Amino acid sequence: MPESLAAPSSPSPAAAAIAGVVMGFDFGEKLIGVAIGNTLTASARPLQSVRAERRQAKFEAIGELIARWEPVQLVVGLPLSRDGEEQLRTAQARRFANQLHGRFKLPVAMVDERYTSRAAEDSGAQDVDAESARLILEQFLQTAS
Repeated sequence: MPESLAAPSSPSPAAAAIAGVVMGFDFGEKLIGVAIGNTLTASARPLQSVRAERRQAKFEAIGELIARWEPVQLVVGLPLSRDGEEQLRTAQARRFANQLHGRFKLPVAMVDERYTSRAAEDSGAQDVDAESARLILEQFLQTAS
């Protein structure tokens, strides 16, 4: 179930009410996968990966994508352990989601991303991170509709 930054521990009922383009992210320390989708079709496609090493360059690249695609909602994968427990990467992904919200003033939902990287690798995708972002975004779109 997606969670909103406004209420991190509860599902986001407002997410289903927002119609339009949605952008999804698979956060990583080296690469951030990006996908684009639409609430009307409840489908998504991988877009690209953004290098994550340099903070300023990372947010400039994301800002360019946001300006180009004009999403109404952002979605970030929430990395949890197999048993659903939070881990170090969970806090990092939450921080990234908060930074997106603060910089771009768009609603940000977080979605459990367990097994998306494995599924993306198994699919043979050329850009595994962007494919993971697509899977995260499709999960959000299916849950929100």
